Amino acid sequence: MTTIKKIGIIGAGQMGSGIAQVCAQAGYDVVLSDISDAVLEKALAGIGRNYDRQIQKGKLEEAEKTAALARIATGTDLSVFGDSDLVIEAATENEALKRDLLKKLVPHLNAEALIATNTSSISITRLAAATDRPAKFMGMHFMNPVPVMQLVELIRGIATDEPTFNAIRELTLAIGKTAAVAEDFPAFIVNRILLPMINEAVYTLYEGVGGVEAIDTALKLGANHPMGPLELADFIGLDTCLAVMQVLYEGLADSKYRPCPLLVKYVEAGWIGKKYGRGFYDYSQTPPVPTR
Repeated sequence: MTTIKKIGIIGAGQMGSGIAQVCAQAGYDVVLSDISDAVLEKALAGIGRNYDRQIQKGKLEEAEKTAALARIATGTDLSVFGDSDLVIEAATENEALKRDLLKKLVPHLNAEALIATNTSSISITRLAAATDRPAKFMGMHFMNPVPVMQLVELIRGIATDEPTFNAIRELTLAIGKTAAVAEDFPAFIVNRILLPMINEAVYTLYEGVGGVEAIDTALKLGANHPMGPLELADFIGLDTCLAVMQVLYEGLADSKYRPCPLLVKYVEAGWIGKKYGRGFYDYSQTPPVPTR
């Protein structure tokens, strides 16, 4: 079984930086890559702030923060992954983009390096086929936000071998996460259940059954959900929600997965959630107010 000591991460957005944070905190050497130094500097600053919050809560010591940050190297070229034992792809949820990245990655890897993808919905088998090592490739789907959420879905492709699966399962446990094993079906377990619920909430809004606030309040108080489905959609990103629903609709050929036209319209308008300032809520105001 491959011993994982150094972990490469492609993509320094919310997911990639979160994965870097938990891996470095667990004692692994990390190299984080993205398209520009500015993006990487922003990611490191965010990781530092997250460590500071843990210190304030008494969950981390200042010396542990310093040591963890020292374990994170950065770079803008895929050649930085040359000595990585595992590279986790955490780019945007777009299959063409992911396949292109994976093809460009493999020439830089050593022969024994493993590859994992953080995709939340795309076929692991198809992504593995873009590499030179389908047996050493699998899905490792972290939940958002990574430092807070306990679960990691582990998904084998059709060619994934047992040593690869065992090595990544051991890593999952070593960084303090709980593994749930899913088969390679569209959207796996969590998003197969969660995103249709969110899509149905958008249909409920679209059809005028209830407003944004009423729908979110109903699910929070009526089903004891910590966050309403439309608020959660904004947090995830409406573009990501739409991408997952499209994967489900195309992959399973069932009309019950058809993305709501209102969801499509919001994404086309650029109203894609909290990090962009507007989705089903307007985040320019405090507290955020429903947009419908």
